[in-house]
Parts: sequence; C-alpha cells; structure tokens
Amino acid sequence: MAVNQLKAGAILNYVVLCLNTLVGIAYTPYMLRTLGQNEYGLYSLAASLIAYLSMLDLGFGNAVIRYTAKFRAEGKIEEQYSMFGMFTVLYSVIGIITLGIGLLLYFNVSNIFGQTLTAIEIEESQTIVLLMVLNLAVTFPLSIYGAIITAYEDFIFLRVIQILRICINTTIMIYLLSIGYKAIAMVVVATICNIIVLLLNVFYCKYQIKIKIIYGKINKPLLKEVAIYSFWIFLNVIMDRIYWNTGQFVLGALVGTLAVAVFAVAIQLQGMYMMFSTAISGVFLPKIIAMVTKSNNEKEISDLFLRTGRIQYSVLAFILSGFVVFGRQFIIFWAGESYDDAYYIALLFFVPLTVPLIQNLGITILQARNQMKFRSIIYIIIALGSFVLQIPLTKYFGGIGCASAISGALIFGQILIMNIYYQRKQGIDIKRFWIEISKMSMIPIIICSVSMIILRLFPIETFLQFVIGIMIFSVFYIPLFCKFGMNRNERELMLSPLMKLFKRI
Repeated sequence: MAVNQLKAGAILNYVVLCLNTLVGIAYTPYMLRTLGQNEYGLYSLAASLIAYLSMLDLGFGNAVIRYTAKFRAEGKIEEQYSMFGMFTVLYSVIGIITLGIGLLLYFNVSNIFGQTLTAIEIEESQTIVLLMVLNLAVTFPLSIYGAIITAYEDFIFLRVIQILRICINTTIMIYLLSIGYKAIAMVVVATICNIIVLLLNVFYCKYQIKIKIIYGKINKPLLKEVAIYSFWIFLNVIMDRIYWNTGQFVLGALVGTLAVAVFAVAIQLQGMYMMFSTAISGVFLPKIIAMVTKSNNEKEISDLFLRTGRIQYSVLAFILSGFVVFGRQFIIFWAGESYDDAYYIALLFFVPLTVPLIQNLGITILQARNQMKFRSIIYIIIALGSFVLQIPLTKYFGGIGCASAISGALIFGQILIMNIYYQRKQGIDIKRFWIEISKMSMIPIIICSVSMIILRLFPIETFLQFVIGIMIFSVFYIPLFCKFGMNRNERELMLSPLMKLFKRI
C-alpha cells in the first residue's frame, strides 16, 4: 500500500503541477489585466510581508512528519498520540502570537510603505494584511493534521483535495474578477478555501487514519530533541524567505509597486519551476526516515539521490531549455510587454536554481538524519549577504539588480558549498552525479543553441508562430533527449504509462 501511495503521490503531484501550470498560463494573464499592474503589485507586496509570519511555524511542521514516521517505524503508537497533543498546544500558542504580530503590522503599514504607496493603496493593503493574518493564525493550530497525513503516506487524499482546491478557487476567482472585485476578494476566497481544506484534514485524520490526540504532561526530552531539530529547519525557512520575499519588500520600499509587479511575475514563474522538482522528492521523506532508522545504508541512499536527480533533471532541462528559447515571447504574450524584464529576472533564478532543485532529495536526507545544522547556518549567512547586496543593486539596477544578488547567493551557497558537503560529509557520490548530469546535458545545450540561432534569423512575431515554434522545438527535443539523455529504466518509466493507455484505447 505504501509503495502505491508513493507512486500515486508522485503522479498526482504532477497532476497538481499541470493544473497549476495551466492556471498560471490561462488565469494569471486575465488576473493581471483585470487587477492592473498597481493592484497586483499591491497584492504581491502584502503577501510578501505576511510570508515572514509563516516562519513562525519554526520548523515544527517538518518535525511532525519526521517524528511521526520515526515512531511508526519503531512501533510506538502512544508516543505518537502524546506528541500530537504537544504539537497542538505549541501551534495554538504560535497562532495567538501570529495574530498579535499581524495586528502590529496592520497598524504600521503606512510607516513601512508610506513613501511609495498612496493613501488609498495603504488603506487597501491594511485590509489585505489583516485578512491574511487571520488566515495564518487559524492555519497554525490545524496544520498538524496535514503533516500527520503526509507522515502516514496517504498522499492520494492530500493531492485530490489539492486538485479540487485549485479548480474551485480558480473558478470562483474568475467569476469575482469578472464582476469587478479586486485583490481583497482574492484574499477572502483563498482564506475560505484554506479553512475548508484544513477541516477536511482534521476529519480524515480522526475518522480514516483514526489517530488520537492525548493532552497531558509534556515529554521534555522529546520536546528538547524536537526543538533542536526544528531550529535548523527554521533557519532554513528564514533563508528561503530572505531569498524569495525580501526582493519584493526591497523593491516596494525603494522603487514602487510597478517594479514589485514585474518582480512578482518572475517569482511566480520561479515558484512553478521549483514545483516541478519537488513533486518527486516531496513524497520521499517518510521513506528515507524509515531507511535511516532501520539501516542508514549510504550506497542505497546515494543511488536514490542519483536516480531522483536524473528524473528531476529530465523534466527541468526541458522546461529550462524551452524558457531560454521562448521565455521572453511567452512573458510578452502572457503578461504583456510591460513585464518584459521578468524574463531576464526569471533566467537569473532558473539557471542557478536548477542545481539545488535536482539535488533537493539531499535536504530530505539531511532531515531524515537530523543533520540540518551545517546547511542551515551556511544558508542563513549567505542569504543575509544576499539581502545586503540587494539594497544597493536595487537602487542602481532595479529588479534585475535585486535578482542578481539572489542568483549569486544561489551559486555560492546551494551549488558550490553544498556539493562539497554532500560528498565529504554525507557519503553521497557527487562526482558520479555530475558525470551523469553532464552526459544528459549535451542534447539540451545543442538544441537550445541551434534554436536561438534560428530565432535570430526568423524572429517570432505572432502567437501562432510562438505555438508552432514550441511544437517544432518539442518534436526535436523530446525524442533526441529520450534516446541520448535518458537510460533504459527512465525511458520505460516515462513510456510505460503511455503504452498502457494506448493498449487500453
């Protein structure tokens, strides 16, 4: 059953990704044009501000998954239920703290952004911030149930609910935007959908998994162990927020909502790009925890690291190559010519980000081994350095300067330092990994280079030419990459579902 859940979870993750991509391509242009650049920038600015409050999770969500999976592997049922009670109390306290801090932000929006926002924009942003804070305060005490479902590897339920949420939320938003509602309506709908999903998770845990929550004396040794583990996860979350949220904050404070809107489009594309990688690694944490708890076989874990990395790279190399060739035209057709700089900002993210994305199983391995300390310390130092660089570079070069600071941090921290650490301290065969990835990269580099030359001779000017260009690119890229970039097992993994479907038809 667990193996089926893993496979189904990974497949459904890609269904979610396809839906998110479809929504991003079809719905986002409509939203951008309906809201307008200033309104969208305002919404993105408020969202980036509230994103910092989500750090109050303190890494406990990941700890719930880790220790639930660990206790299950050890057959400790009562310990699980007592731990759930402990985390429920902790999250309830965090929810109250979140509400208090959020109210302080609500009353100080004008002090933070008063120089770049108008009086009307400040009033609207206050309403958005308040709604987002209430949403987050309710989310914390109920978020434990989603983590429990993940730890029990019931991925099908989680992904089906996620698919329904995307469809319903998008449908309602299209209707509301069509009759004149703006950013505040988007936040209200998102809040209602989020609460419904949280309550469904509660119902599933109690009546399907049949878990219990025992409130009693807190296990202090366990709390100490969890706190140490969560602290390093928490530092990693801080780093993530500094990387991907400070840019909008800095641009909002130094430039204005127009620059924030362009940067936000690039960030949205970056988020979609990241999701295509985490769809696979996201379902492996409980499995790796069980492996580490029982045997901790370095070769087995290293082989899994390589296999998932190759599969992730097969997907990301196609997306990255296509974006390099067609990304600028895509953004112009999709968002409008005023968002042209988002192409260059997105490229500054995509290229260096590809490496940690195809290696993100390494994070899962570190979490399973409870060895996040080194990564968290290094990343927080580099992320702070990136933030310091963002300020002067944003003043002189705007959004591209801000993105350059983030890109440099990614190259130094997530590529150079972590690859050395994986090789020397975690026993992962990084040398073999890069030999394999280098072989896989030949076809994308050749096809991408030839395509760029052709586009210089025959530039794309209409949407029809754009679609035809992508089709021609795909017709050459996919078979050549399957033949020369993938091994036999990977080809079978990709083609077997298509062959089964063909036989059924």
